[in-house]
Amino acid sequence: MKSAAILAFCLLLVGCAAPVKKDMSAFIAAAPRSVLVVPTINKSLDVDAPNYVLAALPVPVAEKGFYVFPVNTTKFVLEQEGYYEGERIHQEPTPVLAKLFGADAVLYVTINRWDAQFALLTTVVTVDFDYRMVAKDGTELWNEKKKLQYSPQNNNSGGSPMVALVSAVVSAAITRAAPNYMPLTKRANQEVFLLSPNAIPNGPYRKTAQ
Repeated sequence: MKSAAILAFCLLLVGCAAPVKKDMSAFIAAAPRSVLVVPTINKSLDVDAPNYVLAALPVPVAEKGFYVFPVNTTKFVLEQEGYYEGERIHQEPTPVLAKLFGADAVLYVTINRWDAQFALLTTVVTVDFDYRMVAKDGTELWNEKKKLQYSPQNNNSGGSPMVALVSAVVSAAITRAAPNYMPLTKRANQEVFLLSPNAIPNGPYRKTAQ
């Protein structure tokens, strides 16, 4: 019994351990003012994922205080230069991409997972991203990873077990047929850019409370 209590206490300490603070000196030294968000690499099976993720990225970066080049304009200009696929764009030297727009830094995002999997009367929706920001001279300024999952909850806590079972099956089927990834995606971006202890430092246009 005593051993079990000690183990539980140790697990609690691990769960509450603060993340290791990353070195932000390169970011602070570069002091970027503008960020170019380029099309993503998509490792998921959803062909629409890159457009949704790309559309969600500018808001938290702008809220952090940086000028963000419009993503649709960026995509159009890159296509005119012959850059169509995320993989091809990510392979291009950062100074080349930054020079096209006069950007101080380039934000690269890789979609590792963007899927919904059925398991035991529920559907688990997962998003998993890698983020990387690189200065116009090619110096990596910051990187982060974020994985979030969501499973719809059955609200029939006071009803019969059969009704609860049917409700869970229907809810899972609906989520699997038409999963909504955007709330998770926006939450992942918010945590990475705004809430994390390792979020990027504030930009020059960061609005502060009066």
